Amino acid sequence: MKPFTYERARSDFDAAASAAREPRTRFIAGGTNLLDLMKIEVETPAHLIDVNGLGMDRIEPADDGGLRIGALVRNADLAADATVRRDYGVLARALLAGASAQIRNRATTAGNLLQRTRCPYFYDTNQPCNKRAPGTGCSAIGGVTRQLAVIGASDACIATHPSDMAVAMRLLDAKVETVRPDQTRRVIPIADFYRLPGNTPHVETDLETGELITAVTLPKPLGGKHIYRKVRDRASFAFALVAVGAVVQDDGSGRVALGGVAPQPWRMESAEAHLADGAARVTDILLAGAKPTPDNAFKLTLAQRALNAVLTEART
Repeated sequence: MKPFTYERARSDFDAAASAAREPRTRFIAGGTNLLDLMKIEVETPAHLIDVNGLGMDRIEPADDGGLRIGALVRNADLAADATVRRDYGVLARALLAGASAQIRNRATTAGNLLQRTRCPYFYDTNQPCNKRAPGTGCSAIGGVTRQLAVIGASDACIATHPSDMAVAMRLLDAKVETVRPDQTRRVIPIADFYRLPGNTPHVETDLETGELITAVTLPKPLGGKHIYRKVRDRASFAFALVAVGAVVQDDGSGRVALGGVAPQPWRMESAEAHLADGAARVTDILLAGAKPTPDNAFKLTLAQRALNAVLTEART
């Protein structure tokens, strides 16, 4: 691990302003992703700003009837919250499907959203990777791709976003609240938060340099049946091959989002109008234009079957 300087933030404004002064700054809270990457020198920040003392760890009712989740709320606490379990069940289920109990006890809401979109080659500093070193190439293309993206990728990167929580947040139309270094605040719809890789896979979100996430808000509860199904190689501490989050109403209408198939949570509202037509029709629309490799083409069938299981469960 390379040397770095460290400070404890006094306020969200101070944290953002300080981060803007040193471009190689990272915010740290739970550190469950960042510290791992620092140890193998994939991430080499010059300065760390500890935001744990900023009090952003509450789950509160929002003025519009929704819910406001502080950026520092731990994943385990969010999954166990009575309101989340009752009104946003897909979020609780997605959180419990992620990582391990030990990591959920440390990982935060903001940190979960900001996990690096990655693949095994991203971790190997001996291999070219456009995310680590822009312009060097993508070792995954032509390599081992079983876990990687079938849609939304580019010639520069085919990694997938690992977060289960983010799939549920996309399904629920969450909004991300931030503070910028110039002391202004803004709200980013989760649909606009993540960026597809294109030619700049190292730029993963819409956040500006120094911008700090302060909370995530959810709109009023949707009702209906909330289901999250994760298909993976082992029962714990494994990323999804395919994940399906869904909210299905009594009349058969609803919402669907996929994980494990793209560089971001994958949802297309146009597909949801066809839920009554069955899983095959919905996944045909969701995954139209997919470009799988021979190693991961099975994900197209797996996504359809996983969604079919979810819709069957919703009808029971």
